Amino acid sequence: MADKNDKITLDVKAFAEAVLGGNPKKDEEEDKIYIKRQLTLYLEAVLLAQDFNNLEETRFDVAKTEERNRILNKIIERRY
Repeated sequence: MADKNDKITLDVKAFAEAVLGGNPKKDEEEDKIYIKRQLTLYLEAVLLAQDFNNLEETRFDVAKTEERNRILNKIIERRY
């Protein structure tokens, strides 16, 4: 399990290629249909990985903000 301060990011290209690797051509599938299916999967995987990375960046920023606020609260409590 990753620490909440560790940012996790996906290599978008590697992720999309891994998704394609798990999608073999069906026995009776036409090449054109298979290629369209692969292209669709690739694009969806890229978008999904980008969305994940964007959410992770937001989560990381929120965690840093929360930590900063906790530290500021401790400083204020000791000062007053």
